[in-house]
Amino acid sequence: MGGFAAPTRLVIASRQSRLAMWQAEHVQARLQELYPRCEVAILGMTTEGDRVLDRALNEIGGKGLFIKELEVALIEGRADLAVHSLKDVPMEVAEPFALAAIMAREDPRDAFVSARYASLESLPAGARVGTSSLRRAAQIRRAFPALDVLPLRGNVNTRLARLDEGRYDAIVLAAAGLERLGLAERIRAVVPPTLCLPAAGQGALGIETLAARNDLHARLAPLDHAPTAVEVHAERTVSRLLGGSCRVPLAAWCVSTPQGGLKLVARVAAEDGSAMVEAVTESAGADREAAETIGRQAARSLLEQGAARWLGSS
Repeated sequence: MGGFAAPTRLVIASRQSRLAMWQAEHVQARLQELYPRCEVAILGMTTEGDRVLDRALNEIGGKGLFIKELEVALIEGRADLAVHSLKDVPMEVAEPFALAAIMAREDPRDAFVSARYASLESLPAGARVGTSSLRRAAQIRRAFPALDVLPLRGNVNTRLARLDEGRYDAIVLAAAGLERLGLAERIRAVVPPTLCLPAAGQGALGIETLAARNDLHARLAPLDHAPTAVEVHAERTVSRLLGGSCRVPLAAWCVSTPQGGLKLVARVAAEDGSAMVEAVTESAGADREAAETIGRQAARSLLEQGAARWLGSS
């Protein structure tokens, strides 16, 4: 392949949560199918984002805290690649790193989980709703101002345990994570994007490597899913231009249209849900250039509607 010798051993850096390990094992299995003579190992690591659970992500440095230790392992040569939930990857991938592959996206929507209630609409005034995301919190507060939306950190199982302990009446989290862990039966309702638009890249996995590892990029190419990569490029473009991170209540979702183009919806909201602006942009084509264009158009539209007031110093 491209003149590069097949690797005899590859090491995947991963967070040690059950979901992160599922994701790493998924990539491990795909690579072993492609390269049966290659040993593929997983290096489990605990990141700063996993260790600090008593404060909101936007208070301690953002989602990049979930990947920094993994990147150090890449630099030091202890790992060859790292697997991330793409929504956790900063919008600017700094040197010397690169996103070598973006895998086919699963359900990008949010999921409503509750033992007592069937949906967000059925919750009574004052009900406690837990979420780790400013994006979700802002949109839920916007649609249901009578609900008490509270922060909830931790991995998927920790959040479910907090719900089961009765600390919350319901929680909202990514549907894809529950499905990957075999917990789809916990989903009482999938939250429609019209109510709660997903985060940029939600539902997709990104594989990060050192940018200089051209040999590895060639090996990872079969794992890259071009339609997903184009869609999330549009989402990440608008988010990047607006300084999007977990510190900003920003949502972006792009889909391929039946006509062969792209449609991008993006939102920025006040954290308290008191106001929100939305942009919808479309393209006739569905390549990376079209994705970049509609991402830029959406960012410009949101700024023209006054989104800057909620973007802080970003």
